[in-house]
Amino acid sequence: MKIAIIPHGVAIPRMRTAHPFCAALLLAGALSAGSGPAVSEIAVKDDQGETVRLARAATRIVSLAPGPTEMVYAVGAGDRMVGTVEFSDYPEAARALPRVGNSAVVDVERIAALKPDLVIAWPHGAGQRQAAQLRRLGMPVYVSDPKTLDDIASALEAFGRLAGTEAQAQAAARLFRSRLETLREVHAASRPLQVFVQIWRAPLMTVNDRHLIADALRACGARNVFGGIAQLAPTITREAVIVADPEVIVVVAKAGDAIAALDAWRKWPQLRAVRRERLFAIDPDRLSRLTPRALDGTADLCERLQHARRQERS
Repeated sequence: MKIAIIPHGVAIPRMRTAHPFCAALLLAGALSAGSGPAVSEIAVKDDQGETVRLARAATRIVSLAPGPTEMVYAVGAGDRMVGTVEFSDYPEAARALPRVGNSAVVDVERIAALKPDLVIAWPHGAGQRQAAQLRRLGMPVYVSDPKTLDDIASALEAFGRLAGTEAQAQAAARLFRSRLETLREVHAASRPLQVFVQIWRAPLMTVNDRHLIADALRACGARNVFGGIAQLAPTITREAVIVADPEVIVVVAKAGDAIAALDAWRKWPQLRAVRRERLFAIDPDRLSRLTPRALDGTADLCERLQHARRQERS
């Protein structure tokens, strides 16, 4: 049997006694198989302006931060996750994923052994160095760094394109934007309460207006008393809080730590927030983690602030 090369680079067998009709069918079938739609390259620009190119949708994803891990599940691509880092605990399925390190250090050899076709990194902590190292090894790295609530919706869409789950990602982004817009509309005319947000107790730390938590405050019609500080998460003194005299104190901490932090502020009755019992805590996973659950935390924050406003009228 000889091989004939026909246009489009498709090879079909040439038979010495083939009936013309049969030969025509063979040719038509070969041309049809060769001219099907080609798999187009996926190109997505990450949050540092780098274009990440994939030959096809990612099927083996490693995430180097808890937030991106949760986002991958949110866009319907959790079954494509093959590795993540410490504290990636949501959803429940993420707890079973192999661990490749933490925010400070990752095991590059272990990542390589997982054969990822996409690594999602977070640029803070050691993330920038880790991303550069993995790129040098030829791994496609997408750096995710949403800074506002609106950015979370955009990140959902980007993750959906990378994983080939665009329909589910777009639906999740639409729902997120709709809920966010509703929150903003409801609280647009609310009196802007002056709020102090504590994210760490010792040393005492807060956030500036570029932090996601400050964006949540704005959605609730409130103001961050330390919003003008240059650092994203500055260290401050207790005296500075007393001078600022916030109307509300919000502690972003887990239950045990939150109780101790709120009790510490009750020792300062000269503060308006203490005198009026406007002290409350919110779980950091629901407010400071850059995922769709940040909107749940924002809704909780808005309700607490509305309660403080209602106290004024009672």
